Amino acid sequence: MTLSAVRRSICRLSALAVAGAIFAPLVVHAQDTWPSKPITYVVPFPAGGTTDTLARLIAQKLGPALGTTIVVENRAGAGGNIGSDAVAKAAPDGYTILGGTISSHAINASLYPKLPYDPLKSFAPITLIGTNANVLVVASSSPYQNLNDLIAAARAKPGSLSFASAGNGTSQHLSGELFKSMASIDIVHVPYRGSAPAIQDVMGGQVPFMFDTSVVAAPFIEGGKLRALAVTSGKRAAVLPNVPTMAEGGIANYDVVSWQAIFAPAGTPTAIVQRLHAEIAKIIKSAEMQERFAKLGLDPSGMTPSELAKFQASEISKWAAVIKAGNIKLE
Repeated sequence: MTLSAVRRSICRLSALAVAGAIFAPLVVHAQDTWPSKPITYVVPFPAGGTTDTLARLIAQKLGPALGTTIVVENRAGAGGNIGSDAVAKAAPDGYTILGGTISSHAINASLYPKLPYDPLKSFAPITLIGTNANVLVVASSSPYQNLNDLIAAARAKPGSLSFASAGNGTSQHLSGELFKSMASIDIVHVPYRGSAPAIQDVMGGQVPFMFDTSVVAAPFIEGGKLRALAVTSGKRAAVLPNVPTMAEGGIANYDVVSWQAIFAPAGTPTAIVQRLHAEIAKIIKSAEMQERFAKLGLDPSGMTPSELAKFQASEISKWAAVIKAGNIKLE
């Protein structure tokens, strides 16, 4: 190599070094400025349900905390699968998060023959918002005054009673299937596209009963439009202290608790996941939100991403065993 060629090579290397020194801070700065645009919070269920209610409560606080806007987007269908799949395939850049649930991220893994996403591998866990009991409700005009009345009616005419749910694979659906199995009764599942239309038909008498989350059902119970026969948790719910548990009503060892969490697409930078967890956990643990959650019947959490990952894995195993034992299949 000639002397002039060596000099040209040195000049090129020097130029690259200078460019790197100039642009490296710009790249770091770009990462440090997240978020620089609105964040989409996908709710894989229709408006009016528990996941939607919690998303809107959190979005109101999370946006200002991050210095941006949180846009809640409902993408309902297939028991939460459609919205969840959309987030699984979204860019892992911190601008898309998901309201994942016991159905979309635990039950559906065993209930659906084939999911378009992997509940564990397709997502980065952020935090568990909280847990809540489901409640078995009938219209206020219903002839069923307690759980025994309902069971007696179902046994008198097998296959004549139906129950609504927020959709296939939801905890409301599985609550009904467990009731069917453990009470040895023949009842028909009627899936809806979310809690709102289902609960309207129960209040209107089109469907005899349903299981719904205490978050959604409590206001209608308090307003006299629905009658609560039992809660699905192992102990009475604080928001409905006068409503007996399914076990107290005669279904021994019955215990179902629903949960709500937040996820991001797999591959989302750890720093962004940690920031989202920190801000959301702060919101969940605030006195104002604790009071709101208590009125909704939600037991708040705020788990770390690693804690949520372990919890989710255990829930997938638990519901796989329940679905297999009950031979529960989608119609």
